Amino acid sequence: MAMQVGGSSGRGQYGRIQPMAEINVTPMVDVMLVLLIIFMITAPLLTTGVMVEMPETEAEAVTDQGEPLVVSILEDGTIFIQDTEIEFDNLVPRLTAMAAAGYDQPIYLQGDKKTIYDNVAKVSARINRAGFRNIVMVHE
Repeated sequence: MAMQVGGSSGRGQYGRIQPMAEINVTPMVDVMLVLLIIFMITAPLLTTGVMVEMPETEAEAVTDQGEPLVVSILEDGTIFIQDTEIEFDNLVPRLTAMAAAGYDQPIYLQGDKKTIYDNVAKVSARINRAGFRNIVMVHE
């Protein structure tokens, strides 16, 4: 007669430990949740530009096509490209140089809602004069 030695303690026929055939995914899920939280917190901090209080509209959102070039106009008429202040007269040469360097993405124009519309129109005309035809007005 044959007899089983070791019972149900996880040992095999000759007392050796058998490998576990199940994958424990709990540590992987924990790591993924921590990474998700980190990315959710840091993603909004990666946007560059100047804080501008945007006007609200009911238009649809524009799909993102790459790294945008943002031109901002503050309430007092100060102009920024990304987060660098620029004089109004230097706007066309700077944008022309960017176009010559191969930048062909849309330019995002954002103006503070308290700024004079004349400033926004003049900057938009300067962007157009620099050779950019795809200007996106940013709003909330």
